[in-house]
Amino acid sequence: MERIAVFPGSFDPITRGHESIILRAVPLFDKIIVAIGENGEKRSFFDIDQRLGWLNQLFGRESRIEIARYSGLTVDFARKNKASFILRGLRTSADFEFERGIGQMNKLIYPGIETVFLLCVPEYASVSSSIVRDIYRHGGDVAQFLPEGIKI
Repeated sequence: MERIAVFPGSFDPITRGHESIILRAVPLFDKIIVAIGENGEKRSFFDIDQRLGWLNQLFGRESRIEIARYSGLTVDFARKNKASFILRGLRTSADFEFERGIGQMNKLIYPGIETVFLLCVPEYASVSSSIVRDIYRHGGDVAQFLPEGIKI
């Protein structure tokens, strides 16, 4: 059976932390679907087409990484794409508590899914999309927090 993982997120914007989790996970799975979740109740800072473009720019040449967008429950998207894993990155213990609850609910909804956590590397532990957006919104230079070649 093919080991397929979904790595969901808003990637608003994608950070070096996201990139690190994805690249470190590639050897663990046959395929990783990096999926932007569309939430009608949540307003994104960057346009979804721009975010998809960044993901394709970074990972479009990697045969084991697929880029997608979806709406609705992540677990339903995973099931539809025959994924047995949901990949999540953890920066803090607060991230773990939040993700643990979601992972347990997903397991109740779809018993065939496992949530896999990867710890972020220490140098990216304080980097989050929301902090990057705030720095950018106030005219700060965010290049050091973005993957190489990504311009916003």
